[in-house]
Amino acid sequence: MGKAKTVRLKPILEIAESIGIAPEYLELYGDYKAKIKLSLLSGTKRRPGSRLILVSAMTPTPAGEGKTTVSIGLSQAFAKLGKSIAVALREPSLGPVFGVKGGATGGGASRLEPMEDINLHFNNDFHAIESAHNLLSALVDNHVFHGNELGLDARKIMWRRVIDMNDRTLRDMVIGLGGAGNGVPRETGFDIVPSSEIMAILCLSRSYTELKQKIRNILIGFTHDNKPVTAGELKVEGSVAALLKYALMPNLVQTTEHVPAIVHGGPFANIAQGTNSILATDMALRLADYVITEAGFGFDLGAEKFFDIVAPYGELAPGIVVLVATVRALKYHGGIERDRLAAPDHRAAIMGLANLRKHYENIAKFGVPCVIALNRFAGDTDEEIESVVLAAEDEGMNIARVDVHARGGEGGVELAEKLIRILAESKSRPAPLYDWNWPVEDKIFKVASEIYGAVSIDYQPLAKRNIETIKKLGYDKLPVCIAKTQQSLSDNPSLLGLPKDFIVTVREVKIASGAGFLIPITGEILRMPGLPKIPAANNIDIDEEGTITGIF
Repeated sequence: MGKAKTVRLKPILEIAESIGIAPEYLELYGDYKAKIKLSLLSGTKRRPGSRLILVSAMTPTPAGEGKTTVSIGLSQAFAKLGKSIAVALREPSLGPVFGVKGGATGGGASRLEPMEDINLHFNNDFHAIESAHNLLSALVDNHVFHGNELGLDARKIMWRRVIDMNDRTLRDMVIGLGGAGNGVPRETGFDIVPSSEIMAILCLSRSYTELKQKIRNILIGFTHDNKPVTAGELKVEGSVAALLKYALMPNLVQTTEHVPAIVHGGPFANIAQGTNSILATDMALRLADYVITEAGFGFDLGAEKFFDIVAPYGELAPGIVVLVATVRALKYHGGIERDRLAAPDHRAAIMGLANLRKHYENIAKFGVPCVIALNRFAGDTDEEIESVVLAAEDEGMNIARVDVHARGGEGGVELAEKLIRILAESKSRPAPLYDWNWPVEDKIFKVASEIYGAVSIDYQPLAKRNIETIKKLGYDKLPVCIAKTQQSLSDNPSLLGLPKDFIVTVREVKIASGAGFLIPITGEILRMPGLPKIPAANNIDIDEEGTITGIF
């Protein structure tokens, strides 16, 4: 894997000026990166008539289908059409960068820049979140060690530690060994930073005051007589939030064609809410007429959570959804084995339309229109592309060809023109799938049945006890952020295409009271991924001039 094509970047002050950000609202990180100060919120208002475009996808192959590339390329297409545009996206996690993907900033002619900087330690945001999370972990164990005035039961401490790396050996462990001076022995473990509740809190906070209140609300564990203990009772929200001073500020960078990009936060969609911060999207809506944002994995994960959790908290209203599909994903869900996906087969591509159709129909349940973006990969043939387009149109689906990886913004003009036309004519208003006041079980079943296609829910004994505790403590009015595999509409990654008559198994239900949602954990979902046999880290290098290669 070699070096990505060099792009001539514009100074970040010039990018900021192009979108109306005055220098006093910026904290510069060199020539090509900046933090946007929160004072921008008090100095601007959302533009009247600004439109939010949400990019999601059909159920992807394990390698991903290019949602970020499409989001970036689409923003460049809007710019080519002379529209006021900004793109708001998540930051990459080091886990996938060194694991499977090898980078998460788009690709080809549609990338975020400076690409290497964004993929590696981007303005230290993830490190700040990791440190803030682990400071709370250390303070919890320190409290227990020094007398434990709150009476925390060490067996019922729920607050684990995090690290921004795929490291399966850290999933479960025993700490406090080696004698009384090393603390109280207990079982715990590490999750990856994108699944941290601190990450979720940061992405749902709009001020330092709100950030501290959410940290104060974090449920860290229970006493011996099962009374809840929150972070606020430790009186540590100030110090934890202090580590997030700069991390709460969204980052300003640019695309390969110099479209302003506000990049901030990075929760995974299979284990958290799966989209960038509401601060970043809110700022973009104050600066541009059209804003493009992305929700992770398939529509059943990040996008459902966007409509049911992120949009209500952030007062956001997507006007349309772009549903990314690829020929290889269609073939994969049509039953073609992964090692045969590169072989041209237009008939096989049609076989996977059932999965695409399910996501397309799900979008209508939230009251917004949809356009499918058929994202072209280098190995796709014209026959495959045209066969899919014709088949989708025959089924009444709105679809556009996209080739932004190879052609940049020019390759997204067909899609952009469709979106502009539909948005101008549409009077639809998005609505959540369920009422937060419903019983917990009803909210879970509504998502599982309507969005996944499940026929029932199997609650394991721990999940049943968790729900009783949730009701007793008054957390039952929170929305549900279901943790589920991204590889299937079901909770079983081996069930491809459009699974039928399946049951979703809920193993436990975690309380994320700081973030403000419940996390039903289904199937065998893990909050700490592992590295593949040959990780992307094997291909990444740096030369004597400091040039990094191999991220793509």
